[in-house]
Amino acid sequence: MPMPCGVIMERNKLRWCFRLKDGLKMIEPNSRLAESYLGEARSSLERAEKNFIDGDLLWSTVVVYYAEYYALYSFLQRIGIKCENHSCSISAVSFLLGKNKIQTINLHKDKRIDAQYYMRVGRKEDVDKMLKEAKMFVSMFDEIVSNLNEKEIDSYRIALKNVR
Repeated sequence: MPMPCGVIMERNKLRWCFRLKDGLKMIEPNSRLAESYLGEARSSLERAEKNFIDGDLLWSTVVVYYAEYYALYSFLQRIGIKCENHSCSISAVSFLLGKNKIQTINLHKDKRIDAQYYMRVGRKEDVDKMLKEAKMFVSMFDEIVSNLNEKEIDSYRIALKNVR
């Protein structure tokens, strides 16, 4: 049975990511570094909340995205994937865990770009909603990373090796 077009496109993007200088690289799984990234995600959420309370919606928006990215990246570190390209990191997680796990970060990435580069910031209610969604996102990845076992890590690594 042929693969759906979307799956082929996703695999092609991941292959491209493996070829990039700062793209996807297989490394040793690192639980210590994964925990450090989760800690940074939690710290960034606190910073985003402080920015929000101080009325700085632009930096609250930016830091919300980075909190989510650190949480997502903790998963990659835990399974032994290094990547300096945010789009490639997000694509790898989408491939391994499903598109539903990355919907929030994709939406917030666009809002971060709008805020940081075009000075287009959402209303206070929108940024407040982003903060709430970010807390759920970080919590979800904290749970995923905390509950990973060696068999799952091996299966994720094999899945990515088969794409390269």
